[in-house]
Amino acid sequence: MTERETDSSCACCGTRQEFGRRDLLWAVGAAVTLPLLPPTAARAASGEYEAMVLACIDPRMQAPVYRYLAKRGLTGQYSQFTIAGAAIGVVAPAFADWHKTFWDNLAASIELHRVKRLIAIDHRDCGAAKIAYGEASIATAAAETETHRKAMAELRAEMAKRQPALAVETGLMALDGSMLMLS
Repeated sequence: MTERETDSSCACCGTRQEFGRRDLLWAVGAAVTLPLLPPTAARAASGEYEAMVLACIDPRMQAPVYRYLAKRGLTGQYSQFTIAGAAIGVVAPAFADWHKTFWDNLAASIELHRVKRLIAIDHRDCGAAKIAYGEASIATAAAETETHRKAMAELRAEMAKRQPALAVETGLMALDGSMLMLS
């Protein structure tokens, strides 16, 4: 007998389908492994996530953002939208063409993943802030903080109009990964 042991035809289109030992082993392996997944993986598979994270494309921030979320126990429990400037990319007039993409993506994440909140993480030394608001907007730590505070306030106001049931957390991350929560 060959590796393919049984033949059958698809009920809907009549195409011949073959199922063999490898197919059976794969199915048994999947059935045995799925219940052994950690609770977060099982939850993710069900389509329920804790949050959608809005973060910046800056490569320097990838690891700090991940570590911050992991420390909060959110590994495997969030969808992510990454755009230059994070909140600045979503609200600044300089990036107006991007705004609809974010809001559409957030709506899809709510529908598909049933997220409960948005976690927006801007960061210091952000090139997108300089593009959007000019050199003076990031010239000092105080000016930079205020620039991000205003962008986050605008994001929260837009969220209140568009997705009022969604909680919003906003923060400004330093390059070392420390976080200043902005409200």
